[in-house]
Amino acid sequence: MPEPSVTTPRRRSPESPEDLDDASVIAWSRREPERFESLFQRHAPTIMRYVVRRLGTEPADDIVAETFLVAFRRRESYDLARTDARPWLYGIATNLVRRHRRSEVRQLRALARTGVDPVTESFTEAADTRLSADAARRPLAAAIARLPAAQRDVLLLVSWEGLTYDEAGRALGVPPGTVRSRMNRVRNKLRAALGGVDPTAMTEESKG
Repeated sequence: MPEPSVTTPRRRSPESPEDLDDASVIAWSRREPERFESLFQRHAPTIMRYVVRRLGTEPADDIVAETFLVAFRRRESYDLARTDARPWLYGIATNLVRRHRRSEVRQLRALARTGVDPVTESFTEAADTRLSADAARRPLAAAIARLPAAQRDVLLLVSWEGLTYDEAGRALGVPPGTVRSRMNRVRNKLRAALGGVDPTAMTEESKG
């Protein structure tokens, strides 16, 4: 009688990074640094859009590359309880954007003069559309250019990028209440500049 064949159990392959949340990918990259590449592939387009929208195309590649280099170097200190790394990445990118405040203001002032926005044509997602809804681009750009840097950061993270107050607070290192307070001041200033129109109203309804 022939002996029964013995089938060797198949060893389960590790999960693909695509199956994991951001925190799990970062934890994996602490053991295998090359795994961090999947976080770049997952979020670089979003961070690129954010930086280009603020500064234009010229400095964006370098800033995005530096954002992920800083994130890679700091991955050991990342709070793994935060499954979504976007606020963390936005915070790093925003800190790097601060080196280019004059460029950002020049771009906004150019838009206020000409009404031509070379970025909006390429990035027509809902967040950008909501920000400019019911308001002319020129006066809106001029009003944003006049905002203090801290208020502009909050406005753009909440209205352009769709972050909640809690997420924007984590990105900027401030409490959610501070984000809410800054947004309230921003809304008042934009309404005054735009004749009572609040271009952030559609986004405010969903923020906690």
